[in-house]
Amino acid sequence: MNRTESYSSNIHTLTDGRTLAYTCSGASDGTPVVVHHGTPGSRLFAGPLSDVAATEGVRLITPDRPGYGRSSTPPSDWTWWDWQSDLTELLDSMSIDRAALLGFSGGGPFAIAAATSEWASRLGLVSTVIPPAETGLATLSKVPFAVRLLFWVSSVIATVAGPETVVQQYTDRTVSATIAQAVAEDFDEALRQDTRAVARECRAFAANTLDSKRVSIPVHAWHGTEDANTPLAPVQAFMNSTGGPLEITEADHLGTLLDHREDTFRWLDSG
Repeated sequence: MNRTESYSSNIHTLTDGRTLAYTCSGASDGTPVVVHHGTPGSRLFAGPLSDVAATEGVRLITPDRPGYGRSSTPPSDWTWWDWQSDLTELLDSMSIDRAALLGFSGGGPFAIAAATSEWASRLGLVSTVIPPAETGLATLSKVPFAVRLLFWVSSVIATVAGPETVVQQYTDRTVSATIAQAVAEDFDEALRQDTRAVARECRAFAANTLDSKRVSIPVHAWHGTEDANTPLAPVQAFMNSTGGPLEITEADHLGTLLDHREDTFRWLDSG
């Protein structure tokens, strides 16, 4: 199995002229897994995942969603259901006709929408948001410019205080310097353009719903009882409706991901 120890960034131009930036990492000839970063997040979310993916024989494709990192801002009427079309174009350009999906945090709704594509094989959800969401950010998004201001301030503070300040938004545990740096780089790249993308997604999480009946592929979720960022109850209801397993762990938001990276990749690869 060929291994890529670090990630490489690429740009794909969609048929409507928008750009879609993404990273490739993990095992270059492994099972393709499209990774959906959090809100906010970027293609650099591959950082905390790449080495584990390489060990598990999984090939990661991690795009910047529209408006994050180096991906173009979407049209005003663009929704997470349009995301599957963007991904289909990207995978076609890479000659990939079958791929699994991983959604973390705010990436969950987009991964769920993409799971209705013909090429989707399996869907893994970690610490996911399930709309309509009643998270703090979703509630704050109802106040004009509030989310944008919050993340602008957070970005300034993170620049001054260092990576640990960013990590503390997602976990109470102490993480390695490598993980802290990767999380901080992902956060910084997410806000490269501005904070409009995170505000747009938070508004969508508060106002819209997801129909689990549209997902017919196998679904597996992991969620922590100590997760203060995304509530457990909506995930339980969603997974009950899909019939897929939900593994509940004594961990927080980022901690659940760090603890279950191997389990998640093995399950996604097994399909």
